[in-house]
Amino acid sequence: MTELSFEESLEQLEKIVEKLENGDVPLDEAIDKFTQAMELVKVCNEKLSSAEDSIAKIVEENGDLIDFNVE
Repeated sequence: MTELSFEESLEQLEKIVEKLENGDVPLDEAIDKFTQAMELVKVCNEKLSSAEDSIAKIVEENGDLIDFNVE
């Protein structure tokens, strides 16, 4: 299985949520879809966390990284 981009993962997650919200999914399928959704949430969360870490650093002109975390 190829790794999905954040956007692809989010799109699949939205489709699963929409299907589950309709309420016409048999229980076994709903459980499978919920499990898939949780895996997609995990993938999205990891990608967002990685992006946050990258954005939180600024590169100085000499190439040094500065932590830009301003909490």
